[in-house]
Amino acid sequence: MLDLLSRRRSGHSRRISSWDVTGRNRDSWVVEPGETRSLADIPGAGVIRHIWFTIGSEDRLYLRKAVLRMYWDGMERPSVECPVGDFFGVGHGRVGSFSCAVLNMSANPGNDQNAGMNCYFPMPFADGARITLENQGETCIRSLYCCFDYDALPSVGDDELRFHAWWNRENPCIPAAGPDTQDARANLSDAENYLLVEASGAGHFVGAHLSIHNLCGGWWGEGDDMFMVDGQKWPPDLHGTGTEDWYGQAWGSQPQNAFLYNGVSYHQGNHNDYNERITVYRYHVCDPVIFHESLRVSIEHGHANDRADDYSSVAYWYQTLPHAPFPPLPPVAARLPRANVRIQPVDLPLRPDRPVSGSGFDPSYS
Repeated sequence: MLDLLSRRRSGHSRRISSWDVTGRNRDSWVVEPGETRSLADIPGAGVIRHIWFTIGSEDRLYLRKAVLRMYWDGMERPSVECPVGDFFGVGHGRVGSFSCAVLNMSANPGNDQNAGMNCYFPMPFADGARITLENQGETCIRSLYCCFDYDALPSVGDDELRFHAWWNRENPCIPAAGPDTQDARANLSDAENYLLVEASGAGHFVGAHLSIHNLCGGWWGEGDDMFMVDGQKWPPDLHGTGTEDWYGQAWGSQPQNAFLYNGVSYHQGNHNDYNERITVYRYHVCDPVIFHESLRVSIEHGHANDRADDYSSVAYWYQTLPHAPFPPLPPVAARLPRANVRIQPVDLPLRPDRPVSGSGFDPSYS
């Protein structure tokens, strides 16, 4: 990448930001409850190179209530649809300090609500880019600060794919049976796995982060990742060896480590204990996963899907347009951090009936 810095570039560097056009220091925008604010509406062709956000809100759950959307080339449906906090690499309705190749956050110690948030995924477009933020909360966002740095170009190449990101949640994941204490259970399908992304078209997958609220106690890993490229088959085209292996760690998880392409962006609680909250990531910057017709990426929730933890994620990929419609974004209540649990594993549900008790927002987690 450093070699490219000396290459002569075409186009013109441009920026859209929330700066105070009066020349004073009120460099932010207000987003009222229920309002969808247009943040950037760029004509023509270009590539977004960098996005910076910081948000001030009295609502401590704004990171899950505010929805970021991005549209390319006049498409009516978004190619990006995510709660704003999750988009920048941390789940659980919180912020933290971490840095990797494509995303980072910078927060003061002890502040889990406010941070500088940066994205460096390149986002090309041939005929316009539109970016919005919808405030689905009941409280006004008093200060939205943002910058979009981009190259304005005469055109982009026909081989330039469009950036996509999608948020998902399973709260909780429903196990097929109880804990696999004897390592006797086999899983020869991805049908009951947690879904990271399902896409149709041609492109390449560039990674995901996964946020886990530990509802069962003990070690939540050992779930294999599976990539079904251009159709369902068994074995998958890529098959992993365990959750911590997927994000580049081993022998359990090392929560303090955030590296260029893999690691942990957020951790709260006691490792391997009830109500631990952690966000882990694996970005395929050096090794994107190529697909020509379709892609399905999933991961087991525990070995052979034997655990019932709260999983949420954002997957990132590039592909041709138009993309398949995303499933409807869950309503605000279904996106909020769930309560701290006071249950034992014997109380957890088996597929397919009742949900785990204690769902919803816990005031102690505010």
